[in-house]
Amino acid sequence: ENDHAPVPLWGSGTPMREFLYVEDLAEAVLFALENDLEETLYNVGTGKDITIKALAETIQGITGHKGEIEWDSSKPDGTPRKLMDVSKLKKQGWEYSTELKEGIQKTYRWFLENQNQIKEVSISD
Repeated sequence: ENDHAPVPLWGSGTPMREFLYVEDLAEAVLFALENDLEETLYNVGTGKDITIKALAETIQGITGHKGEIEWDSSKPDGTPRKLMDVSKLKKQGWEYSTELKEGIQKTYRWFLENQNQIKEVSISD
């Protein structure tokens, strides 16, 4: 509602994380089922990571939110880096197809089109 409201985020923004668009995950599962892969365990991901700060700035750019991102360094950063080794699945012939920015754009567009149908969820302790 307020596109100038500050956005509080935990930590420093320096940890790196990997993100995968949900449709790519669904396609990876179908690929594994259709190809009867011999191995039982595969990492599904992009093999690319991004800092939380860069992710927040990307989301801010896509949504047009003008509020300042406020990093709360009193909160933990968590593990410095989480990145999947996707080489085993890639050797089988599967690779993700949706870049991070495109996935965020699709998700935000979906949210805008469906926000009136989304019910408020309350979380109780």
